[in-house]
Amino acid sequence: MAGLHGGRLKLRLAARAVEGRANAALVEFIAERLGAARRDVTIEAGGGARIKRVVVRGAKRGPEALYSEV
Repeated sequence: MAGLHGGRLKLRLAARAVEGRANAALVEFIAERLGAARRDVTIEAGGGARIKRVVVRGAKRGPEALYSEV
């Protein structure tokens, strides 16, 4: 987690933005942190852009879990 940037959560991923790898890594990261299944985390907008809107359903933890250190 790189912090907040313009009111948005900024993440840095090790996966390259090739063939959806970065998007898959983002979904996995968010699902793991929030205690949701990967199928319940979807990129609603910005799949091919740097800024994305992500929807999470069935999370066991709130968004503050994204801010905690690994």
